[in-house]
Order: sequence, then structure tokens, then C-alpha cells
Amino acid sequence: MGVILAKSVPVDGDVVGLEWTISDFAGLAVLVAVIALGQAQHAADIIADLQPGGAAYIEADLIDDAKAQMVISGSTPEQRKAARQRRDGFLFECISWIAARQAGDDRTFLKDPHLDATTHGLDGLVLQLAPKKAEILNATICEDKCTSYPRKKFRGEVLRTFAEHHRNKRARDLVANAAELIRDSGLRGTAAVLAASRVTEKDVRSYRAALTTTSLGKEGRQKLFAGYNELDGITQAQRIGAMMPLDEPLRDWFQKLAEAVIHSLEDFMDTQDEEGVNDV
Repeated sequence: MGVILAKSVPVDGDVVGLEWTISDFAGLAVLVAVIALGQAQHAADIIADLQPGGAAYIEADLIDDAKAQMVISGSTPEQRKAARQRRDGFLFECISWIAARQAGDDRTFLKDPHLDATTHGLDGLVLQLAPKKAEILNATICEDKCTSYPRKKFRGEVLRTFAEHHRNKRARDLVANAAELIRDSGLRGTAAVLAASRVTEKDVRSYRAALTTTSLGKEGRQKLFAGYNELDGITQAQRIGAMMPLDEPLRDWFQKLAEAVIHSLEDFMDTQDEEGVNDV
């Protein structure tokens, strides 16, 4: 069992629905802490039970930088609001990445979450490659929005971004990211680029919108994802609507997660210090 439970929920004939529930809050905080240290690939091994929970390696500067990312800064209310939105956006992007990693296998390759809050571009990309060769069977483009206004974000930002991808207006970025992921499978150079070019084809393309929400019934989910069928020429399975419903105020929940991440980072440092003493 992973730290995030994903279950299918009905939406309509155009959209496949997913609902995410956090089943292990402390375990989630550990994974996010590892990702915040720039060690997403190690986090993937933890999820696959190939490594025990904890950082692959620790340096004080890494810990300090990761902890700073969890703290709200700014001297004005506007600056603090913007900092909180960036921080919570990173946390939700990590949750989205973890959910995708849990659902994948050893032929699933994922773009790492952004560490730099100022980084723009593709939120997430998930490639499913063929078992024996670097051929893309499915490429899922992810848009993750941590928001109190999910319908507004979906209609005004997510759907617009997906529409641009659907018209291949962002194909260069998509192919470049896909080529980087395909390199992880062992393919290099021109061959990797040619294999990556398949992401421009609609028959392998899926879209996954992930949003924070309140608890929604079927009608609420239909209203949230209304308009998804504007991405035409694809099947229901290629339009994915993922939701993480929260039963408390959005920013309060993410503040608790940020504090838990800081606690995990401090635990990493304490553990290393104890091991260092034992080695003396």
C-alpha cells in the first residue's frame, strides 16, 4: 500500500475520474522531504520498496535549502500570499508525482517535480514505454493545481494549456522532456529524440488534470470537468480528472504538510549525526 490511495470515481462519458486520499501522512512527508532534497529518483526507489525511507545522502546546506522552501517568506501580505501559493503548488506537484509513481512500473518514466519555484513549463510528464524497447505506448501530460477555485483553474488555465498541447503548440518542450526521460531507459542521442517524437501523436497522448477540491459527488465532478471534451479526437480514457478532496481549509492542510516535511528533514539530519557518533 502506498502513501496515496487512488480510486476510480465516475464523471461522465468524456472523462475518467480519480480520487486521491492520503493514507500515510507521515510517509508522504518523508517522500516530499526526499524530493525537496533533489533526490526524486531515490524517492522512486523508496516507493518501489527498493530502499528504506530516508535521504540517500545528507549535507547541512541541502537540508537548509529544502527547509527554506517550506517556509513562507515576504515582507508584505501580497508577497507572503504568493510565496504560500508557490510552496503549496510544489507540495501538490510532489503529491501528483508520487501518485503517478505508485501507479507505474519499471517501464514508467516520470519528469521530476520542479525544485525552483520560479520554474515554469510542463508540470508533469509520464511516459509508459514498451517492455523490451524504448517505444512510447502512452504519454500523459499533467497539469497540477493547488487551489480553492478548482473549476476556475481548470477552465481558465488547465484546459487552455491542454488545448495548446493538443494543437502541438508546445511540442518542442514536450519532445525535449520526453527525450530526457527516454535516456533513462538506455537510449541515447538521435535515437532518443526520434523515439520521443511520438509524444506529438494523439493516439498515445493522455491528459491528466489534478486539482485540490472539496468532497464532490458525481454531479460536482461533471461540473468541474465540463469542457474537457473540447480536446477532440481522443477517447474517454485519454482525459483524466484527478481530485484530492480535503475536509479542512486548503492552506491549513498544506501548512501542516510543510511542517511535517521540515520535521522529516530534521530527522534525516539527526539520524546522520547519531550514525556519525556511533562510527567514532
